[in-house]
Amino acid sequence: MSQDDLALAIREDGKERGEPNDCAKRNVQRWESGKVGMPRPVYVRSLERVTGLPIEALGFAVPVPNARTTDAAVTNGHGPVQGEAVKVGAITAPGGAVPMTKHSDHGTLSGIWLSRYEYHSSGRGSDFTGEHFVVIIQHGNKLTARSLPEGSANPDSPLTLDLTVEGNVVTGTWREETAQDGYYAGAVYHGAIQLLVEPTGRKMTGKWVGFGKDFEVNTGPWELVFKDASTSKATMAEYNHRP
Repeated sequence: MSQDDLALAIREDGKERGEPNDCAKRNVQRWESGKVGMPRPVYVRSLERVTGLPIEALGFAVPVPNARTTDAAVTNGHGPVQGEAVKVGAITAPGGAVPMTKHSDHGTLSGIWLSRYEYHSSGRGSDFTGEHFVVIIQHGNKLTARSLPEGSANPDSPLTLDLTVEGNVVTGTWREETAQDGYYAGAVYHGAIQLLVEPTGRKMTGKWVGFGKDFEVNTGPWELVFKDASTSKATMAEYNHRP
């Protein structure tokens, strides 16, 4: 995305969530140049939703009171690295970091999860399982889940979920873009999903509904299994592979 495109996406996300912001190209420039150590919360929430990555993975230095992981600081041998340029949206983005602790204002559902759903292929006459390692980010009762770039059983099939939590019930939508060179030739599928969170908070199980290749409405089981509470760059790199 260009700086203008990213600023526009952040404004549109804020408007969609009822939390408007005035993000402009100059904001993105200041973030990328390292002049801003941490954006305002209204920008943080939209940055995470637009990029599908936690704020610490974008190279910003997360203040200790609000930190979310236990990974050690990125240092230059003398202390945390500060003021380096940030490439927003890149998992391997350079930038400052500080020692972090688990269990933050993101809530207990943030972290790395294994997403697994089952579907029937009428064209192949068989049942299949789709698996992705996803990063879940929680803001209040809203969850966003984005698959890691290489964390899919089927390469180049990114998955996104936008969910709302009400007690132990999670409801929302899903979207998957199939691989261009795969069986479904780049087709995009989407639908609805509802899950129940187990008392341990370590598993969500439920059903998906969506249209099929021939535009019939299908359904099937879906589960999300908790893997790690950390959303640091190092942890995401650890799970950035096929399940």
